[in-house]
Amino acid sequence: MKMELGSDDVVSILDYFADLEDPRSSINRKHLLGDLIVICIMAVIAGADGPRSIGIWAASNVGWLKRYLAWPGGVPSHDTIGRLLATLKPNYFQQCFQKWIESLREDASAEEDRPEIIAIDGKTVRRSHDSKKGLGAMHLVSAWAVRGGISLGQLATEEKSNEITAIPEPLEQINVQKSIVTIDAAGCQKEVAASIMDGGGDYVLALKGNQGTLHAYVRDYIVQHMENDFADVTARKFEENLKGHGRTETLVYYQLSLPKDLPGKTKWKGLQTIGVAIRMSEKNGHHTSDVRYYISSLKPNVKQFAAAVRGHWGMENTLHWCLDMTFREDDSCVRNRLATDNLAWLKRFAITLIKQQPSKESIAMRRRMAGWNVDYLAQVVGLKRI
Repeated sequence: MKMELGSDDVVSILDYFADLEDPRSSINRKHLLGDLIVICIMAVIAGADGPRSIGIWAASNVGWLKRYLAWPGGVPSHDTIGRLLATLKPNYFQQCFQKWIESLREDASAEEDRPEIIAIDGKTVRRSHDSKKGLGAMHLVSAWAVRGGISLGQLATEEKSNEITAIPEPLEQINVQKSIVTIDAAGCQKEVAASIMDGGGDYVLALKGNQGTLHAYVRDYIVQHMENDFADVTARKFEENLKGHGRTETLVYYQLSLPKDLPGKTKWKGLQTIGVAIRMSEKNGHHTSDVRYYISSLKPNVKQFAAAVRGHWGMENTLHWCLDMTFREDDSCVRNRLATDNLAWLKRFAITLIKQQPSKESIAMRRRMAGWNVDYLAQVVGLKRI
């Protein structure tokens, strides 16, 4: 089985999983680990959402799969798939995708001179709770390359409150060099800022109550100067109007140089500017507004600041919305924690591969096309027949 990465550069997808430790018992082991993983990847892209549907998809495409896989054990049952997903260690599983992901990032960066925007944010898998074991819904912290449309990694936590301690770990696993990392208020931490700067990137961090004094100062400082139209300080402004899904939005951004008396400013590595983003929306006559304040290592460049903020909002609209509406992640009733984590990663990786396809169709339509047409699915995954 082959994956085409360039005009002449063809490598086996199975090579990406060559170092993955097989967690299964060696007794009665019929199926190759690589075969099972590739089946999971393709089935999820084609519309499967759990072990049972992955098994049914494999049984429905036996003839086609035999063209690419060794297939020594025949069609794997959904129990086989379920046991595998429930025993694979998520961090090692994701690491095997890193070279694949890096190849996609290289292709995306070759076409784009601007810095990549890496958004880090959390999402709760709402029906993943297990009342019998006293477990609440699983919360996943994801890293998303906004412009490339690439999922870079994820980390599962038991509660949303644990997102604060979870954020540094995904940062250690991804390359942030020459990128702008955006994180919501949970990630507004001095250690996070230092880690991003040490990795050769820049940061745009949202402020809220967890940074009480800093948040209050930035808010009051900007509001005070906004009242006299920034007559006493230099402020850069950028405004844009967006339309889509029946909604119209006006976004206004202000970026200011660092105030001299900003509390604790020396403790934030690389800190250079502060900013505010004001979003005013209208849909069906209903008006809403949202105001968020930020600290950043970016130099004064309000359009770049605006792109970073908008990119983070885009993660919510592109990745999280797609996971909910197209991949029905919140409807998943898989209770095993490892299986939930691994399935969530497969869905994020599926979105990554689907988004690389040059098409005007929506993600939902491209996923349907992959389910209807195995030749299109092969194109999405990058298969090339031997």
